[in-house]
Amino acid sequence: MSRRIAALTTGALLLVVLGVLGTTLPVPYVAQVPGPTFNTLGDIDGEPIISVEGREPDEVDGNLNLTTVGVSRGGLSLVQAIRGWFDDEVAVVPEDSVYPPDQTDEETRRANREAFLTSEQAAESAALGHLGYPDKVVVKGFAEDSPSEGRLEEGDALETVDGRPTPDLEALDAVLTSIPGGTEVTVEYTRLGEPGSTTITTKPATEREGSLLGVSVIVQPTAPFDVDIQVEDVGGPSAGLMLALGILDLVDDEDLTGGSFVAGTGTIDPEGAVGPIGGITLKMVTARDIGADLFLVPADNCAEALRVEDPGFPLARVATLDDALAALADLDAGRTPETC
Repeated sequence: MSRRIAALTTGALLLVVLGVLGTTLPVPYVAQVPGPTFNTLGDIDGEPIISVEGREPDEVDGNLNLTTVGVSRGGLSLVQAIRGWFDDEVAVVPEDSVYPPDQTDEETRRANREAFLTSEQAAESAALGHLGYPDKVVVKGFAEDSPSEGRLEEGDALETVDGRPTPDLEALDAVLTSIPGGTEVTVEYTRLGEPGSTTITTKPATEREGSLLGVSVIVQPTAPFDVDIQVEDVGGPSAGLMLALGILDLVDDEDLTGGSFVAGTGTIDPEGAVGPIGGITLKMVTARDIGADLFLVPADNCAEALRVEDPGFPLARVATLDDALAALADLDAGRTPETC
């Protein structure tokens, strides 16, 4: 065999080996792809995503779709990673940026779910605060063996304890600190806009002086109705903006969409500030595929969103909940919203 033929043969064998390794050898990256989308004004399997108790929700038309990103589990092969880098509908990212190495898969899922539930609370606070409802101390849960369970309910706004007003956490703590454990006290509350009262025998506090009611509480705007959000298998905080808009459309007696199909994304805090998210271009792919008329983009994601040459819809720049509402009003009136 000549030296040239031997070299060619060796080279061919190396290419085969590299090809095999490229299709099987894992690399520490995962693929992010466009995920499912949900209309916050609609339902999943017949159950409304946003339900309202204590008043009739508004009849609404149109869509306010939250968008998500799907993530592969397990390392990609070298070939898959290279293909993903050249695919506009795939984002190849380091695996540890999605699945922290110091967490199990279950811990990661739990953390993502907790972030979503926190975004639910922030969305409700932002929406009700926008409508002008006052902040109150609200029951969010019960401790084990709580003396308040069966007497109070989640969502009750605590008005007074032992005859003393409890408008904020400091006032509630001061009242309970002054009451010995085992004392029977009268608690006045508001439930779905209606006043009520009950008697509760407090438990002794273990880490300070005084008593405990055995409840976890949060300060948030309180309305004469209750809002419940149900979206399973979605994690992270990026649905906050669209959930807040969905709540407003259902309880504000004003049609926000005018029948249009609006999609978007963005975190939200209780004061209505909208924050950036990951995977904006992938979420835009989903919005394009479902025929959105407008996409709401967090202001800090605008530069990235503008890299998409022809998204198929205007990109409304949103830094606050008010910005989002202004964009929807412009769309309904036939005006061009403020864009990225």
